[in-house]
Amino acid sequence: MRKPIYLKPSLHVRVKATLLRQPNPITSVTKLRASLSFSFSMGIFSTTTMIHVFLVYALCFSDYGLIHGVAALGINYGQVGNNLPPPEKVLALLSSLKVTKARIYDTNPLVLTSFANSGIDLIVTIENEMLHVVMDPQQALQWVTTHIKPYFPATKITGIAVGNEIFTSDDSSLMANVVPAMVSIHGALVQLGLDSYIHVSTANSLAVLADSFPPSAGSFRSDLTGVMSQLLQFLWNTKAPFWINAYPYFAYKDDPHRIPLDYVLFNPNQGMVDPYTKLHYDNMLYAQVDAVIFAVARMGFGRLEVRVSETGWPSKGDPSELAATIQNAAIYNKNLLKRQMENEGTPLRPNQSLDIYVFALFNEDMKPGPTSERNYGLYRPDGTMVYNLELSSSSTPASISLTSSATQARTSGYESLGYWVSVILLTFQVLIRRPL
Repeated sequence: MRKPIYLKPSLHVRVKATLLRQPNPITSVTKLRASLSFSFSMGIFSTTTMIHVFLVYALCFSDYGLIHGVAALGINYGQVGNNLPPPEKVLALLSSLKVTKARIYDTNPLVLTSFANSGIDLIVTIENEMLHVVMDPQQALQWVTTHIKPYFPATKITGIAVGNEIFTSDDSSLMANVVPAMVSIHGALVQLGLDSYIHVSTANSLAVLADSFPPSAGSFRSDLTGVMSQLLQFLWNTKAPFWINAYPYFAYKDDPHRIPLDYVLFNPNQGMVDPYTKLHYDNMLYAQVDAVIFAVARMGFGRLEVRVSETGWPSKGDPSELAATIQNAAIYNKNLLKRQMENEGTPLRPNQSLDIYVFALFNEDMKPGPTSERNYGLYRPDGTMVYNLELSSSSTPASISLTSSATQARTSGYESLGYWVSVILLTFQVLIRRPL
């Protein structure tokens, strides 16, 4: 978990605000048609403005036409401790919590065996130091044959994370290994007929962004443009998500006098309005995710799904980590779980539930760094809760439901939307050919 950079505003994007304030996409399309028609007739749209309009328009509606099901919160099961319970007890705990998704940071055979027939979706990780090995297609095939195939499908492995936060490391050779390793691992999955069940991605620190505020200014660091282009192309080709580790805690810790605590804790607050999209944000996590979505879109992959591979709040810290308290951790995670139960999306993609994995299941006593690093867990190693989330009146310290009781999936049926996208594209092509 690498400390992200929270950057100050920069003027990068100007957009038509009416596109993003409409709850109904048909209303938005109608207003867009009228706005474009007037602007074209008056000759007031520059090519650059049109690009911004189309970018935001595409991002706003990129989740329509998809089936939106019930969101279930995932949890990160780290194992950097010498006093953690055995995997079979961990599985019992996750089952009592009704957790349906988990992520581990290796391919521990004890965990993979224990999770068999549990129904829990599991994301496994290839450790950073193994990337130079699995770059070779034959070694990748051997790795998948040894670490994945013997356990699947009894253990419901749904994803392989190739490394963790590598693009913000100081190892340029390691960074260069990521995409080739992903390509080789995916190729091995194809050979074994597993690629339609298991996606391949990598988790990124928020520090891959050069700009993150306001969200519409989101862009990748210039030194990462080349490798990010390769990564995004791979994810697009294989229909895999972009994973981001996002921690509002770090932003508040670094600037507590300018960033309201309620804003980062999901408490009621005034929030902020993106000056260019006019979208309102009442919490920092959603603003961070939308900044990533904009950054991805700037690279030409506006429809790529962005998921949160890690987020959380420490319950204890060093004297300099004043915000790392049990009270703040309980509020952050409780409010986050409530929003997950409501299948919330971000302001930019309100109709696409945001996939989130909370960090972490346990406090891990062997993690290096400040005290906070060892105190992100919802549970202590002995199985007692660090704090009670109290999500419902029937909740007990041993049984907390982390999933929504809603079961009705929703579909969006805006058949005419594709037509108007085509119209806009055609108009854009005409526009860039005519003098203004």
